[in-house]
Amino acid sequence: MGNKTFAIIKPDAVKNGYTGKIYDRILQADFKILSAKLMKMTKAQAEGFYEVHKERPFYEELTTFMSSGPCMVLALEKDNAVSAWRETIGATNPDEAAEGTIRKDFATNLGENAVHGSDSDENAQKEIGFFFTESELIANQ
Repeated sequence: MGNKTFAIIKPDAVKNGYTGKIYDRILQADFKILSAKLMKMTKAQAEGFYEVHKERPFYEELTTFMSSGPCMVLALEKDNAVSAWRETIGATNPDEAAEGTIRKDFATNLGENAVHGSDSDENAQKEIGFFFTESELIANQ
């Protein structure tokens, strides 16, 4: 298992003022933040990032949403980072997410579910590389 994962605090959570609260949850779960950027994705960036979902019926809605406002992209480090982050954020559908998870506490609905988390070590590496250069990844010492 890898020790890095990728996360996004999505536009709904940023708009609703939850960035700091989610950041606190990241730190409370003992993740090291290797890099973070507040940015507004262009439609083209969102389409490129979510290209794997291009044939899915939700692709257009997802890319429009993700380019609708500021978001925070993060590279995180921890043992078994992908599975640890997915446990921290909870199920994709906030109605099915466990109590105390980020999505249970901060998501609006299935489409606006507050955060993104990589689903595999391979995708974490690709997703981190999509938004960060190697020189931007700074290990906490």
